[in-house]
Amino acid sequence: MAISVPSVQEVSDPVVGAARYDAVPPLMDSLLHDVRNPLNALAIHLEVLSEKLKGESGQVPATQEKNLKAMREQIARVDGLLKLFSDFIVFRGAGPSGDAPLSDATGKALDVLGHESRRRRLQVQRDIEPDVQAHLEDTTELGFFLVQVLMRAFHRAESGSTVVVSVRAEGPNAVLAVADGSSAPERASDTVAALTLRAAQLGIEFFVEAGTCRLVFPRT
Repeated sequence: MAISVPSVQEVSDPVVGAARYDAVPPLMDSLLHDVRNPLNALAIHLEVLSEKLKGESGQVPATQEKNLKAMREQIARVDGLLKLFSDFIVFRGAGPSGDAPLSDATGKALDVLGHESRRRRLQVQRDIEPDVQAHLEDTTELGFFLVQVLMRAFHRAESGSTVVVSVRAEGPNAVLAVADGSSAPERASDTVAALTLRAAQLGIEFFVEAGTCRLVFPRT
């Protein structure tokens, strides 16, 4: 009976991938620090400029106020996106059990992955019932589940098609369903395996059927 011996690539790829991910948390922390410092400086200088523009009238001219408002909004947007990326991408160790805002977190995850969906020319239909809470043994893992199921759908969906993301309360459960509309064979077996394992560890029901992925969380 022949014995199949894994190739060097088959053995090394997971090791290399793990090493790459190990570098993500410190790199993300550095990015947050090194980008937020100049953002804060810009915000301070913006307020100084605002005071100077007031002049003797005590009011910023309407034309300049519009520009200042746009600049404040962009600074806040960049700062918010950095935090979202950190929250969803970096795993910082086991967290507390409790309720997590599934509706709100799903919307934020879609915002984080907005560029990916646009790059693939996908339409994303949000059918998110507000204020749905999911109970998790580790609330920090909600981001992992959201990013993985959304990325799987985006990679499966055909360019120009629609991905439907729904969140709703169903009796004692909170259900996240992502439908990519594709009947293609599974192309993300590693992702499905990881989701299956982590869901089982945390007592979450996970279902994959063709182009639909469902996560069923208990509610309090």
